[in-house]
Amino acid sequence: MDLDRAIRRRARPSRRRPFVCTALASVVLVGGTAAATVYVNAQAHAGPDLVSSSSAASASPSAVEEASVEPVTAPAPEVSPDALLAEAMKSVSVQDGAAVSVSVLDVDSGESAAYGEGSFDTASIVKVDILATLLLQAQEADRELTATEKAEATRMIENSDNTAASALWDAIGQADGLDTANRTFGLTATKGGDGALWGLTQTTAADQLTLLRQVFGDESKLDETSRTYLRGLMGEIAVDQHWGVSAAADGSGWALKNGWLARSATGLWDINSIGRVTADGHDYLVAVLSNGTTTKAKGISLVEAVAKAAVAAL
Repeated sequence: MDLDRAIRRRARPSRRRPFVCTALASVVLVGGTAAATVYVNAQAHAGPDLVSSSSAASASPSAVEEASVEPVTAPAPEVSPDALLAEAMKSVSVQDGAAVSVSVLDVDSGESAAYGEGSFDTASIVKVDILATLLLQAQEADRELTATEKAEATRMIENSDNTAASALWDAIGQADGLDTANRTFGLTATKGGDGALWGLTQTTAADQLTLLRQVFGDESKLDETSRTYLRGLMGEIAVDQHWGVSAAADGSGWALKNGWLARSATGLWDINSIGRVTADGHDYLVAVLSNGTTTKAKGISLVEAVAKAAVAAL
């Protein structure tokens, strides 16, 4: 009886071995963290003889969890174009008592930025608006410009001739005609000067950027023929007026109109420049307005520094 009982006990399968086999199978299937956990559990239930001491020592649950956690890097906050332009403007020196405002658009990306507030005298940059108004009126009347109008337009834009500007100012209906056209163009903060004083038209940098988009953009109230004509004149500015936003261009890639006016009451200067420039393979529309500089030269230097900063910011 004792011998039979001993034989039956030897033949009985071990209760620990299936557990160990299952644990080892789990190691093969899941690997990594799960494998380490299984070895720890196997040791706890089956005894230290089934797991090496080095595996048990290195595979605590807390160590496994820490090893499997990957650091998460938060995305860097985006900086707005306006903030970039404001930062760039810190390098521009503005004379005490002077003011400046700029709006810039990267034509390729559609990104834009603005700096400064308030209205400014247009001085001669309004001549672009005068010709745009004349072209819009001609379109609406289904006619072309006359030979006289074309000659006056050339002198007004290329040479900044004031007599020609006064003639076309009268032809468009002075401030009423300009303001009506500007509503069509989408300018909301520009008001024509009183009577014959077209140079004292009030405007903002944002409105001048809107006007430039009418001249250089595809979505415009001006047809392609009118836009091409106006662009061409702005690209043929007299040599003595090759300053302003052109300072931000690479080489000769620009088309512009400048304005300058010394105020009789103070002797201080209004210096403005608007146009398209090409830099680093991108086209930019830039409008810079300023007032309060003590000389024309200082005003030009300010406008050029602002134009460079604006293009660099985008």
